Amino acid sequence: MRISIASDHAGFDLKSALASASFLDEGVFSTETSDYPDYARIVCHKLLNGDIDFGILICGTGIGMSMAANRFKGIRAALCHTSQDALYARAHNNANILCLGARTQDVETAKEIVNVFLETPFEGGRHQRRIDKMDS
Repeated sequence: MRISIASDHAGFDLKSALASASFLDEGVFSTETSDYPDYARIVCHKLLNGDIDFGILICGTGIGMSMAANRFKGIRAALCHTSQDALYARAHNNANILCLGARTQDVETAKEIVNVFLETPFEGGRHQRRIDKMDS
């Protein structure tokens, strides 16, 4: 599984805590002020080009990243606050990008959310027709 992770300055510390050798770190690399749409764009383009399977985007609340990512056709970015949010985002909505808020979640909760998001398969079936409507 190929996964890119990126954040703005507000999400840098959480991104650093979550990033592992298996994630492609797309930035930022410090807490110096940055613009979240720039990093959302990088991850979205990689996903749409087939370079990665999933993305993780982090900003202060996760709202800005989710708004920026969902501007791209074919991106289904889900802002998740709980592992249950992550489960349904994947199982029912086939989310391909997880958005997290560094100011709204602690590291352990965020790790649990990431694990559930990455381990949960899309159920398909009746949910697929809804995805088809969003992607058309």
